[in-house]
Amino acid sequence: MTVDGHGARSARAAALVPGRVPSPVRGAVLFLHGGRADSRAPSRPWHAAGLRLRPFVGAVAAALPGDDVLLARVRYRVRGWNGAAADPLHDADRALGELARLVGDVPVILVGHSMGGRAALRVAGAPSVAGVLALAPWCPDGEPVAQLRDRDLVVLHGDRDRVTDPVASRAFVARAAAAGARAEFRGVAGGDHAMLRHAGSWQRTAGAVVAGMLAR
Repeated sequence: MTVDGHGARSARAAALVPGRVPSPVRGAVLFLHGGRADSRAPSRPWHAAGLRLRPFVGAVAAALPGDDVLLARVRYRVRGWNGAAADPLHDADRALGELARLVGDVPVILVGHSMGGRAALRVAGAPSVAGVLALAPWCPDGEPVAQLRDRDLVVLHGDRDRVTDPVASRAFVARAAAAGARAEFRGVAGGDHAMLRHAGSWQRTAGAVVAGMLAR
């Protein structure tokens, strides 16, 4: 299995890119970066969408007590969601399976931005998933919420986002709460889609939210 961006890729490359695996492992955090509505172009680790989440990995690591949580990311095959194909959703499913084989039955927190937020919300019904932090997620009308029952859910969304809709995110959170999720919407005043405005606030909040979910 290919486990980093530098080794040779197998015919069916791994969907999981893990960091250092601690021993023992009490939990894991899986990061899902954004992408595009439609694109069959290969996804690469140096694309801006992937780089955008790197500071959040560091912020989560800094917020966690001890050194017993695995931080990993999903490797997408292509850059887009691509309609009914829902390509990143399949990659996220595969990554969760690979993560379970790597560390066993530990609680997993998903952290997804934009398209990655949509994928994280969709796969939250997996037995290992304890919670989701969605950053400026893409929440089209009619997105399912039943899979979030009994999960922790926090959505952060900037009020200056012009790519995904904070109003749609707030409505999604309300529907998820009605379906049995422990759901919360947090607006980021002046926040943009790229999470560059007030970046420190975005990252500190993300770290605190993930640490809190793992402490439950």
